Amino acid sequence: MENTATFTSYVAVGDSFTEGMCDDLLPDGHYRGWADRVATALAAEQDGGFRYANLAVRGKLIGQICDEQVGPAAAMGTDLVTLAGGLNDVLRPGCDIAHVRERFGVAARTLLAGGATVVMFTSTDPSRRMPGGTRLLPAVLELKAFVEGIARDSGGRAVVVDLFSAPCFDDPRMWAEDRLHLSAEGHRRVAVAVLEALGRPAAQDWRIPLPPPAPQSRTAKLGADLRWLRSHLGPWIGRRLTGRSSGDGRPPKRAELLPYEG
Repeated sequence: MENTATFTSYVAVGDSFTEGMCDDLLPDGHYRGWADRVATALAAEQDGGFRYANLAVRGKLIGQICDEQVGPAAAMGTDLVTLAGGLNDVLRPGCDIAHVRERFGVAARTLLAGGATVVMFTSTDPSRRMPGGTRLLPAVLELKAFVEGIARDSGGRAVVVDLFSAPCFDDPRMWAEDRLHLSAEGHRRVAVAVLEALGRPAAQDWRIPLPPPAPQSRTAKLGADLRWLRSHLGPWIGRRLTGRSSGDGRPPKRAELLPYEG
């Protein structure tokens, strides 16, 4: 999609990916995240007056995103929206991918009907970096094809940022210690990818792999795996078994479309 439009407002919709989990912490205690980075770059193009809201909340399923965030986002009358969601559903056993497609489609159509340019995403390839990721691949590919179809049928008003086809995200350094959320470098690259999709020139190719890492001993790798099991995988499984979410009761980081300079 070739798009050099000027944007004066931006609303981010989604889950922890869009909230910015595991990026640098801001003075107010929120994570920065790729969406904040995109907003900062777009605000720099304006002579004041740029507005930004981020309605994303960690742990949200696509139905919750559709029901809780999409209506308010559409009502804000913004000219740019990013829509990401569905991976939390896919990660859960017994995911109903038809339901995920249906709710994602409702979200995308609602946002497009409001006249906004809508940016969507394909997930990174879980089979190349996650233990057991091959199990998730059919649902990830089905959702990828669905999102790409929405963009094709949008008359040029929606664009897809293709993270699935970027092998740089196979590198563990693109991910935080929990191996589920992006690191600061991962967030930076997604921001560059979004801006590039919106027609902005990229200072560097966000797809380029990082330099080779320093060798890691088997003992160090085992220690990291054990810490991950204890600190991250165990609590995540516990929340699934008890029906809890890390986002329960948490408000959006930036619930109103307010002036923003970054």
